[in-house]
Amino acid sequence: MPFLQLTVELGREAPDAAEAACFAAGALAVTLADAGEQTLLEPAPGETPLWPLLRLQALFPAGTAQALVEATLQALAGLSGPSLRWEAVEDRAWEREWLRDFRPMRFGRRLWVCPGGQAAPEPGAVVLELDPGLAFGTGTHPTTALCLEWLDAAPLAGCRLLDYGCGSGILALAALKLGAARAWALDHDPQALTAARANAAHNGLGERLEVVADPAALPRPFDVVVANILSGPLIALAPSLAGCCRPGGAIALAGLLDAQAPEVAAAYRPWFDIRAMAARGGWTLLAGERRAE
Repeated sequence: MPFLQLTVELGREAPDAAEAACFAAGALAVTLADAGEQTLLEPAPGETPLWPLLRLQALFPAGTAQALVEATLQALAGLSGPSLRWEAVEDRAWEREWLRDFRPMRFGRRLWVCPGGQAAPEPGAVVLELDPGLAFGTGTHPTTALCLEWLDAAPLAGCRLLDYGCGSGILALAALKLGAARAWALDHDPQALTAARANAAHNGLGERLEVVADPAALPRPFDVVVANILSGPLIALAPSLAGCCRPGGAIALAGLLDAQAPEVAAAYRPWFDIRAMAARGGWTLLAGERRAE
């Protein structure tokens, strides 16, 4: 069944009134997108950031009275004229649309992350099957890619690993695929915990992955700690993450911009010999070893 899509250029206007007006007029779905070219970083816990310039797109059934929708938007949100644009949209298998852009990706020498149903193009590859979902982490973001490449090169055989701020669980699951004995995935977001469990089960790793919401439940210490979050939380968590890592153990920190790397590294130097290991697209990966006490 075809649909009608209404695009509304909101600019700097708050989207709440326009979104409510679209639903009041019979919209089946409403999405917000970037109307400019502003990078939106992964939000901190409890934040819901939006782009400085917004574009709203609302999907309506075919045959919708466009004039009635426009009158509703004018009355409820003050929107009219050239800021509104209609177009016909053919029905598609929307739940599979991401496959056009998500393909098997290699990280380092051995590791491949593949969407379900697609095979790695190299024989003998270490394959993690992962589909995009609600939780952050598919390997497409530079910070995740840097962590995956670091894990591919790390001596993980038989180790216990902590993925702090696990999102989809991609780092913990990749470590298990690469030889870690057990991994713990911690996150405050219930959607992330659900995604990590589902991804572990899909890859046959459910018995080797512990998904945890409370840091107090972690069985410290770990041989390897990875945290791909944000610079502010990384700095605040430095004493706690140091306590999670055994002497001689390894740590990898990501989610920080190049300019933030020196401050984050300084926060960890009381416990770690740490330095910038890799950088990509304005992002830096820090890694190092826990000193003996």
